Amino acid sequence: MTAQTLPLTTPADALRALRARLAGSVYVPGDAEYAGKESYRGAPAFVVEAATPAEVRSALGVAREYGLPLTVQSTGHGTIVAPTGGLLLRTSRMARVLVDPDRRIARVGAGARWSEVIAAAEPFGLAPLSGDTPSVGVVGYTLGGGLSWLSRRYGFAADSLLRIDLVTADGRYVTATEHRNPDLFWAVRGGGGNFGVVTSLEFRLYHVPEVYGGSAVFPIERAAAALTFLAEHGEELPDALSLSLVVARNAGEDGPGLIVRAVHADGADAGERALRPLLDIVGAPVSGGFRPMRYSEVSGIGGTPPRGFAMYDRLSPELVERVVGSVTRPDSGVSALEIKHWGGAIAWPTDPAPGPVSHRDVPFVMKLDASPHAVADLTRYATGHSYLNFLSDTTRTARAYTEDNYRRLRGVKAAYDPDNMFHRNHNIPPVLRAG
Repeated sequence: MTAQTLPLTTPADALRALRARLAGSVYVPGDAEYAGKESYRGAPAFVVEAATPAEVRSALGVAREYGLPLTVQSTGHGTIVAPTGGLLLRTSRMARVLVDPDRRIARVGAGARWSEVIAAAEPFGLAPLSGDTPSVGVVGYTLGGGLSWLSRRYGFAADSLLRIDLVTADGRYVTATEHRNPDLFWAVRGGGGNFGVVTSLEFRLYHVPEVYGGSAVFPIERAAAALTFLAEHGEELPDALSLSLVVARNAGEDGPGLIVRAVHADGADAGERALRPLLDIVGAPVSGGFRPMRYSEVSGIGGTPPRGFAMYDRLSPELVERVVGSVTRPDSGVSALEIKHWGGAIAWPTDPAPGPVSHRDVPFVMKLDASPHAVADLTRYATGHSYLNFLSDTTRTARAYTEDNYRRLRGVKAAYDPDNMFHRNHNIPPVLRAG
């Protein structure tokens, strides 16, 4: 099903309606503010920057009444495709961050970024389940699951959601918690932006006054041994340790190399002990190292921007050989491959599961900075499943879920957005209504 639209009278009619119902922040081509919004591609007729839930509701009402194609954007961290001739609704102005240190809870607006949450929580020795990049917006990251350096200890960011407030396609203000609209609460914890426009979130924070971590480069000759260690001993590693191994064509001044990235949630002594078996295998680093650090410093460890993503049940000797060889062959089309160790709390959510994030039991995932041909070659060893936040192809959204979870998501979609107004995303189409 696609979104139902009504005939558009004229753009001028829609503009008058927007400006009559919103106090400000309605931009059209020719406005300086419109030209300055570079976080999208396309040519929307209107850009609305909502500052309140009421303005979100008003903008949705105009889009619905005038048949305007709609795209929703929270912070603008990622570039989206805005609908030509339609309405781009941005919620970046709703960026308030409140931290309750006694309850270890944060409440944030839809436009908040992780850097702001980290800064507000750190003075209390608390940390959120944020990702590699602090400039990323909280909402999009969390609704897609949210993989953190702390996820092996505490699960996905979506697992820590306590409350979500949103505006539905028909203009209703809806709050979802474990006991209030529990069907919606389940769906938003990994189902993406399919069910409404989020205006605020509330989630748990964790006591993490210090971590032990860093990034170090080692000779490429040690990469196979490191990957084999992870394949054979990954299940033995403590849940407090999150680890990724990167083979990169340009790891340093000497060309190809192995990059070890690690964060241990329990500080220096435990972190040194947990990393020691791997470091004994790879030897002395060419550069970099590991040390005690504040959680706010973890973002400096880095990550691999994925042009491909895959899940693996095992790191077979053949796969290890191909991974290492891919950055030493000049014609392989591979710039970098990052193998992340999952397991821990990622793999053992509560029963029933808190949300629809699926395929959590895979022990290894790979982020690929590589050509399409190289991605296809390396992913033939994979499970064929995916994870929403690393899935670039919106036509493959169903691969991020089990069949049961996808069916249930479609049912929730039918209840809250039956006409699929929110479909310019990793869309989950509603179950078709009878008749």
